[in-house]
Amino acid sequence: MKKVVTFGEIMLRLATPGYLRFSQAKEFTATFGGGEANVAVSLANYGLNAEFVTRLPKNDIAESCIMDLHKYGVKTDHIVRGGDRVGIYFLETGAVARASKVVYDRANSAIAEIQPGMINWEEVFQGAEWFHWTGITPALSQGAADACLEAIKVANKMGITVSTDLNYRKNLWKYGKSASEIMPALVEGCDVILGNEEDAEKVFGIKPEGFDVTQTSGEVNAAEFESVCTQLMKKFPRAKKVIITLRGSINANHNTWGGVLYNGTTLYQSPRYDITHIVDRVGGGDSFMGGLIYGLISYPGDDQKALNFAVAASNLKHTIYGDFNLVTVAEVENLMKGDGSGRVSR
Repeated sequence: MKKVVTFGEIMLRLATPGYLRFSQAKEFTATFGGGEANVAVSLANYGLNAEFVTRLPKNDIAESCIMDLHKYGVKTDHIVRGGDRVGIYFLETGAVARASKVVYDRANSAIAEIQPGMINWEEVFQGAEWFHWTGITPALSQGAADACLEAIKVANKMGITVSTDLNYRKNLWKYGKSASEIMPALVEGCDVILGNEEDAEKVFGIKPEGFDVTQTSGEVNAAEFESVCTQLMKKFPRAKKVIITLRGSINANHNTWGGVLYNGTTLYQSPRYDITHIVDRVGGGDSFMGGLIYGLISYPGDDQKALNFAVAASNLKHTIYGDFNLVTVAEVENLMKGDGSGRVSR
């Protein structure tokens, strides 16, 4: 079984019920989630050997978090213990013209206080084929950025494929360094780079000509992003594949969804899905990444099929509450074949 390792922060998610605003809520629904953990859950659902690495305190909330990961088949053997708290994020789900809101309460979380040397990466990567991280982790602290770079260098040395989701979060870069200062050294060690319409611009100043993410009205021209892919490959020559997710936002409940993959010679475009009744879009990009890693491992040499799997998987995630994409390979492949009827399976 193929082993994939992901590294980052997992948080307690506290969401207002339904579409209530924070000011209306008398209670919150508690689940767990975080970019790299979400990817690990997807991969475990698809039957891969997925391991999530992080730092968590020794308390009951952390134990509940680890139990939740075990529930979905994610291995946690190399989680290091220490620090005082699990990070939290609060979610208010938007509707129609009202956007969703996220409020972070993750300062001084256990992983924000991590330092290089706390994790034995040579041991973690034994038998691993793939390592995945996101731009969220180095945004947390200098120590987290250094630990992430340490992992990337060991993975490179051991011949393990490294992927990143650029995942720019402006509200997280608070420790005196910017993404443009920290990210290049980390992305240099990556074989696969994923971003959305804004990430490459916000982190590296690379953008498609004439594109404005706030003016998509549901239509995103995939061909416009070939220049973004080529510029990223020129800046990071190790990269073998660059992928851009393409979200057209009609309103908070209705999006279009697709993606492109560039392998240095060919730009592949996915089918475009029209998602008319979004249940939960948080974790949508992570579900794409999980599907992409699975596709690239399972369909070697077929970049189109890998891309199509990623887009179909993440399309289904928009119908599932919580951060995790709880779908099977068969469900994704049925959608890839055109079965989007939603008929009852008996």
